[in-house]
Order: sequence, then structure tokens, then C-alpha cells
Amino acid sequence: MRTLEHPDRDEMRLDTVLAALADPIRRHIACRLNTTDDDHACATFELPVSKSTSTYHFRTLREAGVIRQEYQGTSIMNSLRKDDLDARFPGLLDAVFTAQNIEGGTAVVSA
Repeated sequence: MRTLEHPDRDEMRLDTVLAALADPIRRHIACRLNTTDDDHACATFELPVSKSTSTYHFRTLREAGVIRQEYQGTSIMNSLRKDDLDARFPGLLDAVFTAQNIEGGTAVVSA
């Protein structure tokens, strides 16, 4: 089975997580994953970017430790690493998601 590398909880760095979440498209992905307990395939996000750019955004989130990606058949399923992030950086995700909601919610994505 193919696997993707993820940082361990103690390897997560605040500047890397913040840089990943600074981009509005990546923040949209994280916000959407936060609204459900279900994993989502990359293709279900309908992002306003090319497939290769979308892949880049998901990889950036994974390498920062924001999301977990696992192969399920031919799809890559994504989930938010909320428990790990809350343990490593208490309150960070809640603050980011609250700020995103103030600015216009999770559905607003600019190209």
C-alpha cells in the first residue's frame, strides 16, 4: 500500500503551520475539513486552480502537519489533524477558523 509522509506531532513547527494556513485556498481546505468528521477526496473540493496547483496546496498542508492524507483505492483522502494541532499549539486552529468566519466564512475562496 502506498503511503505519504507526515510530520510527527513534535516535528510540527508554528511558522510552517502558519505559512500553510496563510494562503486562502489552503485555509478554505482546512476550514472545510473542520466542518465534518468525514474524510474528503481531493477532487471534492472544486478549487479555482489547476489540478497541479491543487496538488501543491494539499501537499503543503500535509507537509506542515495540518492535514493527514491516506490512499483509499485510487483516491487520496484528507482529514484535518485537529487533535495533533490542538495538542501542539492549543487554540491555534480555533483562532484561525474564527477569524476566517469573521472575514467571510469558509466558502469564500479567491484565486
